[in-house]
Amino acid sequence: MTEAQRPAGHRKMDTSAKRRMAFAAVAVTGVATAGAAGAGAATVQSAEQGDATVTLAADSRVLAQGSSTTPSRESAAQILAVPPVQKIQDLSAQLSSTLDFNAARIASDLLSRTPQTVKPTDGTFTSGFEVRWGTMHKGIDLAAPLGTPIVAAQAGEVISAGPASGFGNWVRIRHDDGTITVYGHMQTIDVTVGQQVVAGQKIAGVGNLGFSTGPHCHFEVYPDGVNAVDPKTWLAERGVEV
Repeated sequence: MTEAQRPAGHRKMDTSAKRRMAFAAVAVTGVATAGAAGAGAATVQSAEQGDATVTLAADSRVLAQGSSTTPSRESAAQILAVPPVQKIQDLSAQLSSTLDFNAARIASDLLSRTPQTVKPTDGTFTSGFEVRWGTMHKGIDLAAPLGTPIVAAQAGEVISAGPASGFGNWVRIRHDDGTITVYGHMQTIDVTVGQQVVAGQKIAGVGNLGFSTGPHCHFEVYPDGVNAVDPKTWLAERGVEV
């Protein structure tokens, strides 16, 4: 059919215009296929303006459907460094040291709870610090059944333990401040010279030996180691009543 034979109203489309429209159609289809991940836009300028240019605006990371990408370095899983395990050296020595420390702590706690001064024996006061039968009685007597425990009035070192004239048996203790206490007439002795004792520790048992009229504990106090003082007053000043 010749140009003159074509029906009125129909005109042959320019070949270059066809190519531009086809390109635009393909571009729009590609963007739509990419889906939500594409997030691009295709713009076809008006044919009346004589330009069918398509502009695609998309993030450079957007890929066509079915493609994949390698995770960034920042999003990759990270492995945290784990501190090296510290080996326990000489466990036996550490355990022994801990036990020793605990034992010392317990001993210190018990010592802090121990009274500084105690009554020499659980007996009845029968005679005081006074002149008796023409002679100075330098101590006090505490009557109690035979064998009743006699204890150290204060902590100190035993300096005498055994027979003594007039006492039958005696025990003498030198305390930390230099005071010497004397215990007499005991039936049994439970300490030796040089032994360290604490307040309230048993040192002997009540007896009736020496110049005695019945089972009792004779108790004397020498603050300076030489001159005797009234034991009842000395005890009372330290919170002990007899």
